Amino acid sequence: MIEETISLKHSDGKGFVIPLGTINLVGVVARKGLVGCGAFDVSALNNFAYPAAKVRPLTGPSIVNITDLLFGEIKEANAAAQQLGITTGMTGKAALDLLS
Repeated sequence: MIEETISLKHSDGKGFVIPLGTINLVGVVARKGLVGCGAFDVSALNNFAYPAAKVRPLTGPSIVNITDLLFGEIKEANAAAQQLGITTGMTGKAALDLLS
C-alpha cells in the first residue's frame, strides 16, 4: 500500500493506493469525506451520512494513482457530498478542497 499526504485548501488529506491484482484501489480521505476511484460505492456511504464521490480518469480506463484522482472528473457524488457543494464534472482536487 502506498500512502501520501495531500495538501488541500483547509487541511491535509490522506491519499492511498492499494494494489488489487491488475487494478488499484485509489482514494483520498479528507476531514469531511472521501473522493475515490470508481470501485467505491458512494451510495452505500451515504447511508451513513458520509460525504463521498467517485472520479473518472481523464485518460485511460481507470484511476491508477493519486495524480489521476486529483485531475480526474467527478462522475458521481452522494447526497451528503452534494450538500457540501460537490457536483459532477468538477475535478477530484476541487471536490477534496470542499471536503477539507
